[in-house]
Formats: sequence, C-alpha cells, structure tokens
Amino acid sequence: MTQSATLAGAFDELADSYDHGHHEEIARALIAWLAPGPVDAVADVACGAGAVARQLAPIRPENAPPILAVDLSPGMVAVGRARAAGAGCDAAIDWRVADAVPLPVADHSLDVVLCASSLHFLGRRAPADWRRALRPGGRVGFTLPLATHFRPSERFSGLVADDVPLPHTAQEASDWAVTCGFIEADSRIQVLGARRVVVTSATRPDGR
Repeated sequence: MTQSATLAGAFDELADSYDHGHHEEIARALIAWLAPGPVDAVADVACGAGAVARQLAPIRPENAPPILAVDLSPGMVAVGRARAAGAGCDAAIDWRVADAVPLPVADHSLDVVLCASSLHFLGRRAPADWRRALRPGGRVGFTLPLATHFRPSERFSGLVADDVPLPHTAQEASDWAVTCGFIEADSRIQVLGARRVVVTSATRPDGR
C-alpha cells in the first residue's frame, strides 16, 4: 500500500471522530497570521475537513474565486462539504479529493497557499510544489507541531515525513522555510491548551 493510500485510509477512519475543534483553532490562528486578501486565489492544502477554507469562505466577497480545498481522504472531504453546506458557504469552496502534492493548479496561479496541521505528513516536496504554484510575491502559511509537544499515536508516528524537521522554536520554523526557497519568513508559537504549534508565514521570491 502506498503512503498516500495509507494516509487516506487512516484519516477516513477518523473523519467523524477527528479532533475538529483543535484543528479549527489552528486554522483560525493561521488565517489571522497570514491575513489573505479578500479576492486572493487561495488553496487549502491537505485540508482535512476544510477548517481553513470554511473559515475563510464566509468573509470573502462574492467576486472572490472559490477556495481550492484538496485532501486525499474522501471521508474528511465529505465531512467538510457537509459542514460547509450547513453554514451556507459550500459554493465558495472548490472541493477536490486528490493528493495535495502536486496541487491541481497551473504554475504561478495562486496568491496564497495555506496548510494547517498537515505539512509534517506531506514532506519537503510540498513547499517545493508551493513555489511552483504561487505567483512571484505570493505567500505561504503553514503550521507544524512544536517538537517538544508532539505526541502522535503509534499509527500516525510511522506516517510522519522524515524530511520535515519539527521545530523546537519559532526561529527554527522560519529558518526551515528559508531553506525551502522562501523569503520574509516569520513564525510564532501558538498555545492551544496543552498543545503547541508553530505558525509560519513566508513569501515566494520573484524570479524563482
């Protein structure tokens, strides 16, 4: 079984019992940190139940392009669709069941890429693809669990990418974003109850 299939199966099984409240908080913090423009072309990468997309959709104007929400778990996407429909914002989201890397978009077509709670499963290939998908000057926002507070279950510990170093400090997250080809990286630690995540924003440079 491929890594993608294994991840999809794991998240399908959790779709109804997932800790959605915690990940809604992470998404809220990420959106506040990056502050996408009202009509930016936005992708919610490895979106799960679409916490980022569902929080952004109601505050965007009618002329804004749909937010692309991509996840490989049909179960998680189904939960996200149902929640968005219940909130009356499903039409503002373009839901896709697909591997998030590569994103199903043309080169240099996005203004903002957001990835909440998922980068440590995607691996370093994800930020490389984000550089492809973003316009010059486009921005990326992602979260990573703080290394000292990350306690994955046995099932998920084996699915964590080995080429994404979990940060011990906010500066480590910013430095890693720079090594991935971004500039103007800025990070902070978000305290969510007993958990800690690092929230990072960065910019795709011109001409790369």
